[in-house]
Amino acid sequence: MHRKLLRPDDSPERKLEKLSQIVTALMKRVESASADTAYNYFHTAAALEAKVRARTHDLEQAMDQLNQSRSRLDRARHEAESARADLADALEAVREGFALFGHDNRLIMSNSRFARLFPDIRQKVTPGLLLDDYFSLVSQSSALLPSEGKSRGEWLAERRARHLELQVGFILELTGDRWIQVSERPTSNGGTAILQTEVTVTVRRERLERDKLLDAQSQLVRATLDHLDQGVATFDANRLLLAWNIRLLDLLPLPAEIMQVGADFHQLVEILRKHGVFQRVEKIDRIMQWVNNQESQRPLRDELLTRGGHHLTLAMRAMPNGGFVVSFSDVTGERRAQTALAKTNETLEARVRRRTLEMRSARDEALRANQAKTRFLAAASHDLLQPLNAAKLFMASVQPDALPAREAMLMQRIESAFSSVEAILHALLDISRLEGATNVQHSRIDLGALFASIAADYRETAARKGISLRVVPTRAIVLSDPGYLQRVIQNLVVNAITYTARGKVLFGARHLPNGQIRIEVWDTGPGIPVSEREAIFEEFHRLDTGMAQTAGMGLGLSIVKRAAMLLDHQLSLDSWEGRGTVFRLTLDQAPLPQIDQHDHAIDETAARPFSDMIVLVVENEPAVLDAMVLLLDQWGISPLPASDFDVAVELIEEIGETPDAIIADYQLDHGKTGIETIAKLRARYGDIRALLVTANRSDEVADLAQMQDISLLRKPVQPAALREWLSYVRPLRKGTQT
Repeated sequence: MHRKLLRPDDSPERKLEKLSQIVTALMKRVESASADTAYNYFHTAAALEAKVRARTHDLEQAMDQLNQSRSRLDRARHEAESARADLADALEAVREGFALFGHDNRLIMSNSRFARLFPDIRQKVTPGLLLDDYFSLVSQSSALLPSEGKSRGEWLAERRARHLELQVGFILELTGDRWIQVSERPTSNGGTAILQTEVTVTVRRERLERDKLLDAQSQLVRATLDHLDQGVATFDANRLLLAWNIRLLDLLPLPAEIMQVGADFHQLVEILRKHGVFQRVEKIDRIMQWVNNQESQRPLRDELLTRGGHHLTLAMRAMPNGGFVVSFSDVTGERRAQTALAKTNETLEARVRRRTLEMRSARDEALRANQAKTRFLAAASHDLLQPLNAAKLFMASVQPDALPAREAMLMQRIESAFSSVEAILHALLDISRLEGATNVQHSRIDLGALFASIAADYRETAARKGISLRVVPTRAIVLSDPGYLQRVIQNLVVNAITYTARGKVLFGARHLPNGQIRIEVWDTGPGIPVSEREAIFEEFHRLDTGMAQTAGMGLGLSIVKRAAMLLDHQLSLDSWEGRGTVFRLTLDQAPLPQIDQHDHAIDETAARPFSDMIVLVVENEPAVLDAMVLLLDQWGISPLPASDFDVAVELIEEIGETPDAIIADYQLDHGKTGIETIAKLRARYGDIRALLVTANRSDEVADLAQMQDISLLRKPVQPAALREWLSYVRPLRKGTQT
């Protein structure tokens, strides 16, 4: 069998030895060969020798490199063994137990402290041990003390689950009251490093400190209990006494030698039952029933009466550990005070009843007096306003241009004086009505009509002062009392005109986002100082503006404030000294009523000629009737004067034509009213536009007139307002005839 002379696995020395043997054999063969072939062999040998020398040189270099690598490897192996020894020495110097598992979960190395606290598995913790096998060994170690109620298998399952967490740390209890803290961290190559630190000293020290704290807390609880005014006792789950205070022995006659820790609750209750401490035995039975079923019971509260007449309140509450707390409080003084108070209350109630009857009687008397005052004021207002109304109508019929200058001036002053009297009288009547007002009735009010009426009443007054009175038209419908709201706006407008020397007065309404309407009255007067903004609403308070001769009596804003409060409308103001003031009244908006167009406000057109109008005037006061007839006659109207229904019918039948309008006083002779007269005339002659003139300012009259579709003007009648109403009636009347 052929074999290679130079084997690859031969060592360099062996290869050199073989080459030497080959060279020697070849040389011998050359020497013994023939001369012809000797030369050829010589050349061959020479070439072969050269190759051998080159091969030998390469082998020598390889040997040198191999020797160098072996030297370096020996040094690295020595250094690794030295480093491993140093690492092992370092791990042994560490006070904690340490173990390193590789990426294959096999133990690479550990120190002697790692398994020191587990002597029965120490010999098995060697390199190559699987991590899961290590967990199993620890779970079966006799040194392990699993948590209470947990088996070794459950501990092992929990330990394996913890290993899957990113960072692991927990305290492990061992036998012999030993404790270790286990920390586990993953390494960068996928392995696991486990560090075990014994914390027995720390745990024992903390336990000692906790016991000291509990002792201190126990002393604190004892001191707290002794300072309580209630008698308190606590019992454990076995109904045995744990703690109590001295106050308990003051309230209950229990022997001091029995009140010791561990005394049975049932025994203490039997002592109380035996001595008959409590008057009602069923109370004790209820207590025992609660104690036997406290887990399903709510806290117990009751009141016990002792044989000595003391009242004790009982409170029993269960504790989480199965025990309970009992407390007794002495409420004898409170119960006696309650008894005395009850007797006092009986006497007091009798006195209150008597006093209530007296107050009711006084209230009824005051109401009767107030009603009498109201009736008197109503009658007085009628009697006072009648001549005042007649005087104004007579003055309106006088042509100022036909009078000498002096008489014209006197007439103007007389008219001004009558206007002042009228304003004061109306203000006093308004205040009287507001003080006893109880019948405020909110209804839908067309602000446009109300604004137009007020503007018509006071535009002439403003013009005489050289002031522009402007109203912003509106179609807003609000909820308020018609009479009171009209008086509020009138007073604000009059106040603005009174205190404005030049410029203008503007009033109108704004729609607010919340569905309310805000009425605003602006003026360019002197403004109101901040210090005066509360006082201006007081009676008879006037600003010192140098215009006292026209400033009235200081009642208008007082009426405004009272009426706004009565109507539950918000009243506010802003003012700028030297520039003007704005009063604001905020009230609720109402849906637009479904009414005919002819029920809307009287427009502010100029008066039209009345030469073709016939107006029936029903008035029982001759002076007032004469003044009204004279005024209408000057306006070109054909007046029909009548004192009652019968006279009116005679006049209509005599002329043979139905009047275009009726102007009637409310209060007529023999208890008749203008509303009744208008209704009878309409029933006889058809629907005639009518105006009720009255000094009665009650809401009932206004409501009756509104129900009968009768316009209303209050005395003393303003000629401008009367003329405006006639201007409105005439085209309507002519329209019905075409």
